[in-house]
Amino acid sequence: MRQFIIVCIVIAFGMQLSVAQKSELTAASITFTFPKNVKGSIAGFESTSQIDLTDLTNSTFVGTVDVATLDTNNSIRNWHLKRKYFKKDDYPKISFTSTAIVDTGDTLEVTGNLTIKATTKPVTISFKKTGNTLTGTTSLYATDYDINIKKKREDNKVAITFVFTLGR
Repeated sequence: MRQFIIVCIVIAFGMQLSVAQKSELTAASITFTFPKNVKGSIAGFESTSQIDLTDLTNSTFVGTVDVATLDTNNSIRNWHLKRKYFKKDDYPKISFTSTAIVDTGDTLEVTGNLTIKATTKPVTISFKKTGNTLTGTTSLYATDYDINIKKKREDNKVAITFVFTLGR
């Protein structure tokens, strides 16, 4: 009986440690750069992500951003992007749901489905952890999501940077 109680205490303590390692994304900064050095940001971040750095199989990255918050510091360009290209009234959110998370030693490679407008495509984001911050980068072609700003696909490449703060 005594061994059973000790085993239960060890299991309970281990479960508390596991729970203590789980974090949520509590804040986010998402910026992007279009060709010709057009820079911007998007906000309205909502997340139900759970990050367990001790056991990535218990982790998920799930979040949305609000298209209406897209900002390039140019009101005319913002209006065109939101209305003409992103069609914010029909598709007000951009969403991401992870499908795999791999620790490469240097980075967390988070693969998942990115949905912009009515198009969902797989994307991989490479994250580096510094303290309680995850900084991730990826690139994509806007044309893959039916956002055709330039005629050539390669002229529609967008670099994206994510900065997430981990909380408890």
